Amino acid sequence: MSKERKIRIGITQGDTNGVGYEVIMKCFTTNDILELCTPIIYGSSKILNYHRKALGIQTTQVNITRNAIYIKDNEVNLVEVISEEVKIDLGQPSKQAGKAAFMALEAAVSDLKNGIIDVLVTAPINKDNIHSDEFSFPGHTEYLEASLGEGDKALMILASDKLRVALVTAHVPVAQVAGAISKHLVVEKLHALNESLQRDFNVSKPRIAVLGLNPHCGDNGVIGNEEKEIIMPAIQQANDEQVLCFGPYAADGFFGNGQYRRFDAVLAMYHDQGLAPFKVIAMNDGVNVTAGLPYVRTSPDHGTCYDIAGQGIASEQSMRHAIYAAIDIYRNRKQWEEMYRNPLKRQYFDKGKDNVVLDLTKIEDEEPLG
Repeated sequence: MSKERKIRIGITQGDTNGVGYEVIMKCFTTNDILELCTPIIYGSSKILNYHRKALGIQTTQVNITRNAIYIKDNEVNLVEVISEEVKIDLGQPSKQAGKAAFMALEAAVSDLKNGIIDVLVTAPINKDNIHSDEFSFPGHTEYLEASLGEGDKALMILASDKLRVALVTAHVPVAQVAGAISKHLVVEKLHALNESLQRDFNVSKPRIAVLGLNPHCGDNGVIGNEEKEIIMPAIQQANDEQVLCFGPYAADGFFGNGQYRRFDAVLAMYHDQGLAPFKVIAMNDGVNVTAGLPYVRTSPDHGTCYDIAGQGIASEQSMRHAIYAAIDIYRNRKQWEEMYRNPLKRQYFDKGKDNVVLDLTKIEDEEPLG
């Protein structure tokens, strides 16, 4: 029997003036990760070497190629996707750095769609720098939904061992959040989160907490009606549709008194409502997961960190966790597909025989293995 090949992880370089290359290289100062996967960095060997020399980081051997089909197992690989000179100015935003980040992202997404790589891990970008006619999206999540979604909707989840937070609205201006929230959208996100918890995180019967939008959940309409008119009816509908969700909860007390520990995930209404407490609780261990799409994508939960770029002090822990999470989610999805690929066929019996009929609809789900 042939040996199954290692998972191929595509890693984009991100903003070339930020900490992307630093945290990537620090993950590969030893061969530990190579035992689990084959890493493929999309970027530039010149830029990688510039960062390596500037920071004094010694990585393992890097195989340089212009096409990911020529990558080598048991080595760190780099696919050359930058054909022009890119000026490196550590800690400073530039359109040139944004263009280089997009070129790496575009090449990696193409290889992901073509099955050359199995999962995608993205280093941080500067959303202003990368914005162009080719990249007119608020962030990675929206770009990947358009490029990889095949009609499916993306769901942003921030995950760690301590907490998982998903968002109803992601990169939306605060002034537009209330208008963007609807009963249909909340129900859609609850279903997507419930499925991701089961399929991606191997949680058999997820319990989801739903946050309110307004302070004190609107105080029964005194501070706002979104809870009564949108969020509560959405929770009721989702429960009727077999999603185990509770709330709404006022965000301040919910995180302040540790209620989040009672749930498998939290659905927040907008970006900072969920991500601010998440980063306080799990900053270095957090991973950004794009759920809901046919492909696996993760990233560190921090940005370009211009303020410390080039100083050699950026922690690679979140990037390392992003790589491990991509591997785990890929494996969990494979297991999920195996479990549900061939559902039990209906059995037919002869009339008059003393047969025992097993009603599968009344069997409780067992706890997942491991």
